[in-house]
Amino acid sequence: MFRFADPNVLYLLIILPFVAIFYFYSNYRRTKRLRKYGDPELLSMLMPEASAHRPVFKFWVLWITLGLSIVMLARPQFGTRLEKVKRSGIETIIALDISNSMLAEDVVPSRLEKAKSLISRLVSNFNDDKVGLIVFAGDAFTQLPITSDYISAKMFLESITPSLISSQGTNIGEAIRLAIKSFTPQEKVGRAIIVITDGENHEGGAVEAAKEAASKGMKVFVLGIGSPDGSPIPLEGSNDYRKDNQGNVIVTRLNEQMCREVAQAGNGVYIRVDNSSSAQSLLQKEIDKLTKRDLESTVYSNYNEQFPALAWIIIVLLIIEVVVLDKKNPLFKNIKLFR
Repeated sequence: MFRFADPNVLYLLIILPFVAIFYFYSNYRRTKRLRKYGDPELLSMLMPEASAHRPVFKFWVLWITLGLSIVMLARPQFGTRLEKVKRSGIETIIALDISNSMLAEDVVPSRLEKAKSLISRLVSNFNDDKVGLIVFAGDAFTQLPITSDYISAKMFLESITPSLISSQGTNIGEAIRLAIKSFTPQEKVGRAIIVITDGENHEGGAVEAAKEAASKGMKVFVLGIGSPDGSPIPLEGSNDYRKDNQGNVIVTRLNEQMCREVAQAGNGVYIRVDNSSSAQSLLQKEIDKLTKRDLESTVYSNYNEQFPALAWIIIVLLIIEVVVLDKKNPLFKNIKLFR
């Protein structure tokens, strides 16, 4: 596994394009000033040892050297030894509704973005737990298998959009059944299925799936997101709203009754998500009640520093920069590497 020991140093790479812009702008100004003294071809004849390309080549050598130096300071490392470690935690599968109705904006900035933000904060609070991510609409599929890699969880979370699933609907039952199969075989560990949905276009089978999960010792928590009063669904890329076949604006409403029934069948609780942060704290309290147990994870326990290889490359580049002169060397005038 590859990583940087000090990744924040990489932010310094942002100076590289500015250095290049400044250099070429300075070259442009210098060329403009030289044109005032005469024709460029005549000037080149008067200065036969001057080279137009050597300074540019030397600049790019130094520019690459600067970039590699910044990467070296970030301390790149390769994992060289895998080790199994035991951590006390729980297993959580999050099933996120990504149907078009989740684009409604009755919570800010939208139901889907609010849900993603809530999941991100929830994952940030995990310590030694495992988490998996399922997305569903008319179908359900695993976006991220259960893992203790929270960075990957957040990365996959950011890429979620309704376009991931073409079939529309809200098949909560299928999502719960898939979640049941997504846990590890380990026994006597607290397991939670967190369903985040507006509950609209419910396709049946959700209560039965929740009962099946409860019979296997899992708890099903349902987070209902949206407003019972309803909200129109924006059309992506326009200022209009989605309409039915008769041309009427579609209004999507949170189905709280169904959400409560699923949570009750799954021995969990129903929590309403609004524009406040209360849902986050209520869910965290419920999750903290689950039984924690030693969970095995495979991690890299030993990392080799890679900066010596970069240091040698930097030294070679600096030697090249010193050896290559700004002007043509008369001893090598017949060698046409540069003009």
